[in-house]
Amino acid sequence: MVLSQQLLTLARYLVGEFDNREQALADPAWYVHLRLWHRRVPLFQEDSVTIFAEQANIVQLEKPYRQRILRLTEGQSDRVPIKVQYYMPKNPSAILGAGCNSDLLNTLTLDQLELLPSCVLDVNQEALAPDSYKFAATPPTNTLCSFTYGSSTVQVSLGFESTQDNFMSFDKGIDPITGKATWGAILGPYRYTKREQY
Repeated sequence: MVLSQQLLTLARYLVGEFDNREQALADPAWYVHLRLWHRRVPLFQEDSVTIFAEQANIVQLEKPYRQRILRLTEGQSDRVPIKVQYYMPKNPSAILGAGCNSDLLNTLTLDQLELLPSCVLDVNQEALAPDSYKFAATPPTNTLCSFTYGSSTVQVSLGFESTQDNFMSFDKGIDPITGKATWGAILGPYRYTKREQY
């Protein structure tokens, strides 16, 4: 399957190493200084681009967390040209640190991933200038990413925006009882700058 130029551009914008240094210095009470890695994964290559995401507190880079897999696929209409489907590694410790050591991702297989059916984003593209775009990824109307981790039900409000040099994460953890945000972009998005292109 030939992938669209839109999807390939989004993948190129997403892949790299990022941090939110400026934001964390300006507002340290609300924004932890994080490093974020997005690396391509050789899975689902017949019809999509797959990206591994991992992040770490800048003072504890040896303890990365929040691993996830984003599968970018073609959308079903002009209104939604790209979709992002999320997966979770069944054994996160097996690929812990793959943000820094991408060789670990070569061992990842489809049966090591758990599909998160309700964790989907619709992506739209806006032209900013010739060959420069902003991608906005939002959940379909009336959907919330929800899955079981261990014995707990986890709910996450997902979303991101991406340009060539910047990535904004709107992800928030949601308390399933109160519906209130408990972690993440509570006061606004985490604003990352790309420091290295992979």
